[in-house]
Amino acid sequence: MSKVYLDGEYVEEKDAKVSVFDHGLLYGDGIFEGIRAYDGYVFKLDEHLDRLYRSARAINLEIPFTEEEFEEKILETLRVNDLKEAYIRPLVTRGKGSLGIDTASCKEPSVIIIVKEWEALYGPELYEKGLTMLTTSIRNQPIDGLPPTVKHLNYLTNVLAFMQADVWGADEALMLDTHGNVSEGSADNIFIYRKGIVHTPPVTNNLPGITRATIVDLLGELGYPLKEDHFGLGEVMTADEVMLCGTAAEVAPVVEIDGRKIDDGKPGPLCLEVKEKFGEVTGKPETGVAI
Repeated sequence: MSKVYLDGEYVEEKDAKVSVFDHGLLYGDGIFEGIRAYDGYVFKLDEHLDRLYRSARAINLEIPFTEEEFEEKILETLRVNDLKEAYIRPLVTRGKGSLGIDTASCKEPSVIIIVKEWEALYGPELYEKGLTMLTTSIRNQPIDGLPPTVKHLNYLTNVLAFMQADVWGADEALMLDTHGNVSEGSADNIFIYRKGIVHTPPVTNNLPGITRATIVDLLGELGYPLKEDHFGLGEVMTADEVMLCGTAAEVAPVVEIDGRKIDDGKPGPLCLEVKEKFGEVTGKPETGVAI
């Protein structure tokens, strides 16, 4: 059983508890990251921490130590658990407060770091045959509310979207924004390949994924033209290929949406090439921080 970093201490998983008055529990008032370690290197750790601190600023939450100190706490948590390959979940909540929503009652944020042995989000067979998606009726959060560009603890929109897809037998949900543009999956960014050009939504109606940014770079290295633009379901349904990416998902082909096959209903060559290339850039000192 793993040990969890909890407010300055390493405690057994079964003993890792927060107050029922924590505003992270009461109101989803907090932020988090999903990070992966490969072969002794934490992939894009600096980029993940930069996003964590940007999310904190977006909700006016002060993290009680510097990015450098947070980095060391993540690495030490991995060392305490003797993990070289792991999924890492750092969280910062507003902390214990009153039952009211006034944040002034929360005097000190709570910092939690969970590390677990965990393979890719979808089972191995799905990466071989490809994923199915359902276009959910749950729209992503509008940018003039709590924007999806902030990785906050209130993930109920994503949870409801995935639940709907799961009920209908799909592997993942496809979410649109409030204007009908394609946004993202419940836990991944999306790319489509049409007529020799890769398209992906701009990071205004979806999370600015660290894996997404890596895929953008890899597509450039592989010579694929890329456009960041808004598009609708029509462009997705007529795509030659569709793929998802994320820290947990890595790179996954999509072969069917709403019961309709994408092209021939099999993982396409672009996705397979990107997936292979992504595997080549993880677990290296050039892209990660040594544990």
